[in-house]
Amino acid sequence: MPNIESAIKRVKTSEKANEKNSSQMSAMRTAIKKLEAAVAEGADNVDALYKEAIKAVDMAESKGLIHKNKAGRDKSRLSKLVK
Repeated sequence: MPNIESAIKRVKTSEKANEKNSSQMSAMRTAIKKLEAAVAEGADNVDALYKEAIKAVDMAESKGLIHKNKAGRDKSRLSKLVK
């Protein structure tokens, strides 16, 4: 643990940010996996899951968690999977 007050504050804020970023990434991955599973099963709610997955990818991109090229690549793969 750091001794300097500003470093102590920085550790706290970085832990909070790490927790938030991790949950955001996890939500994105979960949405993608749900869509892939629904497509494999031939479920009826594929369109709703597709919109949810695209939204999750866009949110992760806008927050800087993933690169814009990765977001585009993921969305392209998902749209190809749905069609």
